[in-house]
Amino acid sequence: MDRTLTKGNTTPWTTKFGVLIILLVILGGNLGCANLFQRSSSDPQRIVKDTSLKAESPGENSQMRKRVMVLPFLGGENLDRASSQMTDNARITMMEEMNKSGTVIAFTESDLRPAVIAARSPGGYRLEELAKPAQDLGVTALMEGRLLDLKVQQKTPQVGLIRNVERTYEAIVEIRILNTRNKKLLFHTRKTVQFSDTDTRIGSRVSEDQKASLNPEFLTLMVQEAFLEFLPQVLQSFEQINWEGRIAAIQGDRLFLNVGKVSGLQVGDILKVLEDSSDIYDPESGGHLGRVSGRLKGTLEVISYFGQDGAVAIIHSGAGFKENDRIELYQ
Repeated sequence: MDRTLTKGNTTPWTTKFGVLIILLVILGGNLGCANLFQRSSSDPQRIVKDTSLKAESPGENSQMRKRVMVLPFLGGENLDRASSQMTDNARITMMEEMNKSGTVIAFTESDLRPAVIAARSPGGYRLEELAKPAQDLGVTALMEGRLLDLKVQQKTPQVGLIRNVERTYEAIVEIRILNTRNKKLLFHTRKTVQFSDTDTRIGSRVSEDQKASLNPEFLTLMVQEAFLEFLPQVLQSFEQINWEGRIAAIQGDRLFLNVGKVSGLQVGDILKVLEDSSDIYDPESGGHLGRVSGRLKGTLEVISYFGQDGAVAIIHSGAGFKENDRIELYQ
């Protein structure tokens, strides 16, 4: 059979059909045949939510850190003014090492400077006088360091071109730490630390050898190392006291705490609010029988942070909270 193509109609019928299908799809929303291509409203929709299961590393402040006020280190009465530079350097270094431990926050007496100056005596600080004002600032312990004596002994042959010079350095240092809550000493130890060295001198005078033995830089480093001998014992002594803070201010339903993220608090932590401990005395003899823990007022929940080391909390349970109430971690 002959097939004849009509002039002006050269497009194959399959192409025309394909174009028609495409037009129907595009115009399906307005045509009756649109239902052929629409998904049923009852078809399930696939929704995927990703939840990261990557373990988060613990923060630097995941451990509760106790606040320790380190008072200016003192020099013995028989030491000259140069010893104050040695003790200042020793205190700074000691605080740096304490803060590196991650268990305490060591800081200076700047907020209590007038009271600290007034409490200074020839035998050291009257720590008991500073306990209450320090505790109101959230301080759990007061630390005092003293350089009691510093000696340098040298043995140098009087004659000879080549001489072996033997030196012995001795530092007597002492540290006291007071628990601000019960006003009892946590730590009180004195150490005698000796260093010795020998060097060879050629053709020097005895006077020059004696001058070299009093090198201030070496003596400063020696005093620093003497105090650092206390570090493990000092850190261990803080394990005897509980972490605590204070309510600094109350504004409506928000309570502002003087401890925050640096001290180890985390958002969501529950804290208990306690009245201050009270002293009990024998009514007959007047003797001190001891201290009893304060009444539990209720609990707070940490919701955010503010300032350098403060936290914002809301009431979780209880009532009657007021400024300066003591707080502890609820465990």
